[in-house]
Amino acid sequence: MSDQPTSVFTPGSIGEPEPTKTRPTRRPLEWNAGTDAGLLLLRFAIGGTFVAHGMQNVFGLWGGPGIGGFARVLDGFGFRETLALSWATGITELVAGAFVVLGVGTPLAAAGLVAVMLNVVLLKLGAGGGFFATDPRGVELEAVLGLGAAALVLTGAGHIALERGRTWNRRPAPWGVLAMIIGVAAGLLVFFLLRSPVPVAP
Repeated sequence: MSDQPTSVFTPGSIGEPEPTKTRPTRRPLEWNAGTDAGLLLLRFAIGGTFVAHGMQNVFGLWGGPGIGGFARVLDGFGFRETLALSWATGITELVAGAFVVLGVGTPLAAAGLVAVMLNVVLLKLGAGGGFFATDPRGVELEAVLGLGAAALVLTGAGHIALERGRTWNRRPAPWGVLAMIIGVAAGLLVFFLLRSPVPVAP
């Protein structure tokens, strides 16, 4: 028979609670393929809509006004230098919209679209428009397009893009904030410096 004790008694061990079990660590939120697919769909929806609208304003396709008609529309809203402004707006819609779809310079391209929509929303609200599209001066569509473009400014294009690996694609937040400031500032400068107030129609 061995003289060694078969167990060691520690005072105070009787009745001690068992150590609590730790909960399993939750999987951290991280970038995934679903995020890239969602951003690709958003880019096609926002950028594609602007490309189509630019085709209307520049080339008069699909019932659009063309450059001359678009310049007259801007003139009715009180803008000056309307021919140059209509070209600038139409080309911005076409080029920036295409860049957003392809994922090229997305923060700056999307910021250009934000500037365009900011002007439209301010014009319609200034003319007494409401929110819903049932009002001819409602800003429902413009608000959705503008906020969608703003989202892309801040998120970037994702991995399914031609600019994949670029600095602004890998670190979209700081570049997006800078691009958003540029876009909003450009939109406000156009609205306040190139436009005279127009009386609201009854």
